[in-house]
Amino acid sequence: MLEGDRDWREERIAKNEASFRLINERLQDGLRRLPHPPELIPFVCECGSRRCTGAVELSLEEYEAVRAHPDRFAVLPDHVFPEYENVVERHERYVVVEKLGVAGLISELTDPRDDDAVDPLAPDLS
Repeated sequence: MLEGDRDWREERIAKNEASFRLINERLQDGLRRLPHPPELIPFVCECGSRRCTGAVELSLEEYEAVRAHPDRFAVLPDHVFPEYENVVERHERYVVVEKLGVAGLISELTDPRDDDAVDPLAPDLS
């Protein structure tokens, strides 16, 4: 694969993950308002595949532990892109991946908990 193709693919994967993370942030915000949120919540798998429709079941506490780091994402165990991320935690229902390189930078730039976050669908994140 040519270097330019790799960079484009890495950016596309990172943007997909950031978009899924934004969906999960909105879900989590709504669930926090419930008097009795469910124990396990089917969050959107935050992998980089545009075709993924998987759900990662997490408690709110597990979700918060992942989100404590802007470059980490919860994905299904077989949804890891090893060329762009490292597995930093393995659990029965999910794994936590940490983004590398350009993908890590995009993850930080698009962190919805940062007041200066960039829209993950913005055409140019630089």
